[in-house]
Amino acid sequence: MLEKSVITRTIETARGVFAPGHLGELTQIVDFALVDAVLEETRALQRRVRLLPARVVVYFVLALALFEDCSYRAVWGKLTAGLVGLPLVSPHASSLSRARRRLGAEPLRVLFETLAGAVAARSAPGVWWCGMRTVAFDGTGLQLPDRAPVTGRFPKRSGAVREFGYPLMRLVTLVETGTRAIIAAAFGPESDGELPYAIRLLDRLEANMLVLADAGFDAIGFLRGIHATGAQFLVRSSATRRPLVQDRLPDGSYLTRLSAPYRTGHGYGLLTVRVIEAWITVKLADGTVRREQWRLITSLTDPALHPARRLVTLYHERWQAETCYASVKATLLDGRVLRSGHPADLDQEVWGILTVYQALIHTAADAATHRPGLDMDRLSFTVALNAARDQVTTASGILPSGTAQLVGTIGRALLDNLLPTHRRQRLKARSLKSHSKYAPNTAQHPATAQTYTFHTEIAIMEKGLAPRSHR
Repeated sequence: MLEKSVITRTIETARGVFAPGHLGELTQIVDFALVDAVLEETRALQRRVRLLPARVVVYFVLALALFEDCSYRAVWGKLTAGLVGLPLVSPHASSLSRARRRLGAEPLRVLFETLAGAVAARSAPGVWWCGMRTVAFDGTGLQLPDRAPVTGRFPKRSGAVREFGYPLMRLVTLVETGTRAIIAAAFGPESDGELPYAIRLLDRLEANMLVLADAGFDAIGFLRGIHATGAQFLVRSSATRRPLVQDRLPDGSYLTRLSAPYRTGHGYGLLTVRVIEAWITVKLADGTVRREQWRLITSLTDPALHPARRLVTLYHERWQAETCYASVKATLLDGRVLRSGHPADLDQEVWGILTVYQALIHTAADAATHRPGLDMDRLSFTVALNAARDQVTTASGILPSGTAQLVGTIGRALLDNLLPTHRRQRLKARSLKSHSKYAPNTAQHPATAQTYTFHTEIAIMEKGLAPRSHR
C-alpha cells in the first residue's frame, strides 16, 4: 500500500518587494531593524521603493557569501526558493550587479562592525587565562580576480623579471581565541604588510585582554601601542632581535628593556619586557624529531604569577586565528578567488563575508550558552554553515515564532554534531600553495598529518637565536 506524508507550514517574511530580503534563521542575528538602521546611518536607504530595495540588496550580498559557488541568479533563486506563491521579481544578473554598486561598501562595513566583538561569557571555557581574555592578531591573503580595475589597487607579487600569481588582498583581524569571534578587521593591498593594518585595530583592545601574536608583530612601536591600551601581550620574537639579559628570573626567563628609535622630546621610549627562550622538541609518530628555538616577549613580568612553561603552552592558542581564517577561506570561500571585479565591490564583498562569518559565530556562541561548560572548540563551523544554507533555501526561521529562544535549528544541528572532547595533537602536513614560499623546504615536512609529542626546555640562548626558516 502506498503511504505518504503531507507537511504544511507557515512561512513568515517581509511584505511585498522586501520578501526576498532575508538570510533564513540568521536573519534573527542580522535582523530587519538592524539592517534598516545601518542603511539610514550610512545614507544608503532608497528615496523611493523600487523592485530591489536597499535592504534586499544587503541580504543579497550576504547570501553571496553563504553561497560562494553560485552565480548571481542562482543566489537569488536560493533566497526565493521557499517563497513559492508570492509575486516575486526575477531580476537579471546585470540588475543585481548595478544594485550592488549603488549600495556601496559602507553599509556592509558598518553592519560588520556592529556585529563584531568578543562573544564569550565570563564562565566560557578556553577563553580566559589568569583572568584575562586571550585574543590574537594575525593576517592572511585573499586571492582576487586578475582584472585591470583590481590590479590597479591590489598589485600582484613581482619577481626580478615578471609579475606572477593572483592579485592579493591583505586581511588582518583581531580574534577572540576561545571562540574565534572577530573583534575587529582591516584590509587593503597585500604589499603594505600586516603591521600597518594591525595598528589601526589597537583601539579595539581592552585592559582585560592578553594579546598573542607571531614574530611579524614584535615591533617595539606596536608593543608600546598594546601597552598603552592597558592590555598585556605575549608575542614571538624574531631572531634578528638581540636582547640584553638584565635580570635573570627563577623560571629561566629574564627581564630586558626594548628601545624605540630616538625621538626629540621623547627619548628612546624604553619598554621593560620579560623574555622567555626555549628549545622546543617535537617528536612525530613516525619517529622524526624536530628541535627548534623559540623566543617569546611578554609584558607579564612576574614569574610567580605567570610561569614561563605555562606561557609557552598558552602561545599555541594563537593558532585559533589561523583556524578562523581556515573557516573563512576554506569553508565559506571553498578556496575560491573572490568574485567581484571592481575594487569598491571587493570591499563590499569582504565586509559581507566577515559579517556572515560573525553571525555564524554568534549562533554558535548562543548554542554553547545553552549547555554550560561546553567548549566552543567542539562546535563545527561546517555544520553551522550547512544548516544556515538550508534555512535560507527553505525560508525558515526568518522571524522568531512565539517565545524567543537562544537555540534554533542551526544551534540544534551544532549540539547534535559535537566534535570529540579530546582530540589528538596532530601536526598538519604543509600544503603546497601556488607560488609557495615553502618551496625551499620541500621534503622537510611530513607528507601526511601525524600525531606528536611536545617538550619544552627553558634555556637562555647566550649566543642568540638561529634565523628561522620560512616554513
